[in-house]
Amino acid sequence: MNIPVRAALRLFPIVALACALSACTMKGTVKATTDPTTDILSSTSGKSWFTEDGLVKDEYKATAFVAFNLENLKQDAARGQGEYLLSLGTVLGVKPDDQPKFVAFTQAHYSILFPSDRTSPSETLAVLTREWPASRR
Repeated sequence: MNIPVRAALRLFPIVALACALSACTMKGTVKATTDPTTDILSSTSGKSWFTEDGLVKDEYKATAFVAFNLENLKQDAARGQGEYLLSLGTVLGVKPDDQPKFVAFTQAHYSILFPSDRTSPSETLAVLTREWPASRR
């Protein structure tokens, strides 16, 4: 596979997710572009990540967000600030008043959220969804 095709294939899910997360109402266009992705996700996970309107289902929004923004989340967590962490907090349902605590939590727990360069988005999200509520008790 040549490099432009490989780059295009990597860019496609990002564009599809951006449309889906922004709640675009371009039903025909989004559906046409996400159908192949939906087929792949359905066949590999047994479930579709997308609604009939081409939007990411609520239960997959956090997973999709972390998957597409992992490197930016790592940078924001290391700095203890940033729009990607604030957005993730919003996706996870963190109350606006708790956002600063959430960001500080991710910085303080960076080593368990991102223990290695090989840590997957799902591993990071699993630790975060387990540890953040536990820290609030």
